[in-house]
Amino acid sequence: MVMVFYGSNGKSNPVSMENKVEHQTENQTTYDIHLPSDLGTLYKVRLGLQSLENNISQLSLRHFKIQNTSTLDTFSLTINKTLPLSPNGDRWIEFPIQWPLKEALSVVTYHLTVFSRNILNERNLVHMTACIYGTYGDTGDRALLQSLQNVQQGEKNESFLVIVDAVDLGELEKIVLLISSKTDCKLDIKKLHVQEAAKEHPIYVFEVNEEFSVNANKPKIQREIPRSFVIREKQKNDIDNDLNKEGNQAKNLTEYTIKVYTGDKRGAGTDANVHIILFGNEDKSEVFQLSQSLEHQNPFERGKVDTFKIKTKKLGSLRSIEIGHDGKGFASGWFLEKVEITDAARNSVQCFNCNR
Repeated sequence: MVMVFYGSNGKSNPVSMENKVEHQTENQTTYDIHLPSDLGTLYKVRLGLQSLENNISQLSLRHFKIQNTSTLDTFSLTINKTLPLSPNGDRWIEFPIQWPLKEALSVVTYHLTVFSRNILNERNLVHMTACIYGTYGDTGDRALLQSLQNVQQGEKNESFLVIVDAVDLGELEKIVLLISSKTDCKLDIKKLHVQEAAKEHPIYVFEVNEEFSVNANKPKIQREIPRSFVIREKQKNDIDNDLNKEGNQAKNLTEYTIKVYTGDKRGAGTDANVHIILFGNEDKSEVFQLSQSLEHQNPFERGKVDTFKIKTKKLGSLRSIEIGHDGKGFASGWFLEKVEITDAARNSVQCFNCNR
């Protein structure tokens, strides 16, 4: 068992409990731990099993109590959890420390989604961890391939969800990946998304777009991936605020989800400003500038799919679209593969092929 203590000025090195038993009774073990004096006020503890083997014994934790022997300030917490948290699952738990007259941070469940091409086929031979960093500290190295959820596997792309419980990290800043393997393989990782399970937004996007070559003879591969951008649903909020000013007009609006597929050819992408107009059998929409992609800070790049949401008056059944750009920027030519539009009200999807 290992503990890591986080203070207002930093965190401690992992403190192993292996040889630190000072007092022990049937259900209680007391340790004397010396922490650096410059750590500052403690605000959280991470406690877990350092072993990465699958056949480790379970550890049942009932209660935790910590006391500063100088000030006699004391914090106690009932835990009632068993590590690992599930078969082959997370081996760490975190909890905030609440001192007298000080407000504690909360525990947050984070959803980390990995988008890749081939990890799922190699997951039994590969060990991969991620450490998420924010303004309030980090999660430590959490295993990514032990208990996957919401697995989606397609012909070229795949994704899976990893659930991480941690004390609130604040604004997320970077992720550090550690990858090792028992055999030769290549892992193609596209990007990582992190968001709080209880909230749709913000979504923190970490673009990777790298193929990692790993084998048993190589040391662990480490990559520090800075945050690429944050999806805060600003566009939708701006629209909603405008509609509130205009009364109940929102009832007469329809939301469309527009997926724009840029072809996978040399020079296919563009930096020009792209616009779209929708034509239905009842009406046509105003001109919409497609500038805020939900996936990419820089939309319309080669081989990428960009999603946009718009709200407009009722158009009826969609018949056609006009899509184009203003020609600005160096080499503004754009190879558009297709556009898919979902009508939320009608629950219908229509595809407009371009391929030019």
